Formats: sequence, C-alpha cells, structure tokens
Amino acid sequence: MAAAAPLARTVRLADGAECPAFGMGTWRMGEAKATRAAEIEALKAGLDAGVKLIDTAEMYGEGEAETIVAAALAGRRDDVFVVSKVYPHNASRAGTVAACERSLKRLATDRIDLYLLHWPGRHPLEETVAAFEQLKRAGKIRSWGVSNFDISEIEALDRIAGGAACATNQVLYNLARRGIEGGLASACAARKMPIMAYSPLDQARIPRKSALSDIARRHNASQAQIMLAWAARDPTTIVIPKATGKAHLAENIAAMGLRLDAADLAALDAAFPPPRGATPLEML
Repeated sequence: MAAAAPLARTVRLADGAECPAFGMGTWRMGEAKATRAAEIEALKAGLDAGVKLIDTAEMYGEGEAETIVAAALAGRRDDVFVVSKVYPHNASRAGTVAACERSLKRLATDRIDLYLLHWPGRHPLEETVAAFEQLKRAGKIRSWGVSNFDISEIEALDRIAGGAACATNQVLYNLARRGIEGGLASACAARKMPIMAYSPLDQARIPRKSALSDIARRHNASQAQIMLAWAARDPTTIVIPKATGKAHLAENIAAMGLRLDAADLAALDAAFPPPRGATPLEML
C-alpha cells in the first residue's frame, strides 16, 4: 500500500541518509507473552497504513521486542527503515559488534538501517564509534547515531575520529518536556543532526491545559493529536510514538497531517513555556 501523504515526508540524517519523519516505537513491547500477538498486529497495521519506520532496541523486552518487529516485517523488510539500539554496557568495540549480530538475528534481517548507542555509558565512546564504523563497512548497519546524549556528550563526538558521521540524537521531547530547546537542539542542528523525538505524547500523559483543549477543538482533533503535530512541527524532527491498537495508530497518522498556525504555536508557548536557558537532559 502506498504511504498516505502525511507519511511521505522524510528527514535527511547528518550522514546524508533519508529517514521517514514518522515511525512506530516499541518500548514496553515484548514484556508479556499474553500481548505478543496484539503487538505484532499493531505493527502490521501500521505497515499496512504506510508507516515506514519502526524503532526498537535490545533493551526492550530484553530482545523480545526485536522478535516482534521481525514477525511484523516478514515479507516486507525492504520497505521499512529499522532502528535499533545497543545497551551502553555492551558498547565496547567487540561488545557492540556482538550485540549487533544478536539484534540482526532476532530481527531476522541482514542489516539495521540506523543503529544507536542507547545512552552514554562506561565504555570509551571511541570504541563504540569504531565498532559502528566497522559494522557500516561490513554492511551490517547503514547509519549510526546516539540516544539520550546531552550537549557535552554531543561535543565529545567532535573529538573522536569518525564522530562526525553521527546521524541523529534520539531524545525525550514533547510539549510538556521541552528541555532540549535550552541548547541541545541547537547544538544538534549546528551539526545537521536531526532530533528523533521519543515519547512525543509523554506516555499518554495529556496535560490539563485550556490552550491545548481549545486548539484541539479548533482543529477538530484530539489533544494527543495536537501534541504530536506540535512535536512534528519542525521538518527536521522525527517522531516515533507508540500505538498498541488500530484506532490509536490511525489517530497518530492523522495528526501528521495537521498544521498548527502561528497563533496556535504562540498559545502553546504561553501554556508550555520553553526553557530560558540550558536545562539538563531528561530521560525516561
């Protein structure tokens, strides 16, 4: 099925690769056998609707989320941009390569489109980057990046051979958690490194603010849709909300077609003020 117009947009990563601007997250998937079939069906429904990106990690369900992704991808791997992540405690040079091989096996694929270091850890960043570059040369990954990196860690990449190839930084970002606007977003933009926003709906914690409900009514949309449209307002931002059912998925996809005007954005800024200065990076 051809992607619907709201799903056709892509974002250029810092290494030049094109990444879909909207995807499906899989955090908390694979944690219970009872929900496995429903999780696979939710991902399949997204792919049927034209979603082209799935984000996962070896941490999610201790690898089980990757097996769920594999089941959803069966027969259409070439149509989907797959993101996975290595645990920091596995991110030595040899450990990163071994972790990637395990993820490839669980995903039932020969390559990962974007492979991320899940958060900074004890292993020297030089080792992780060297492993990423080794995996790229071997064709096991196509791009690599980081997740949950604050300004100082992004700057550390500048001092590492090959660090400029970092494609993206996946971080917590939503209307209620705007801390990255205190400097991190600008630091990434200066390196042409787009933000990949996880939890753009703040794990379904919808703030009780009249500005949000008023804008939702004007757009004949839900408050969650306005939150998602806001997170995706910048054409260089990738959003990866999780959806566990077809109705929720359809709502998220429709949100990508919403366009907030200047008055909407000003009202949201007043209700959810951006930070006035540098703010430590939040993580979930």
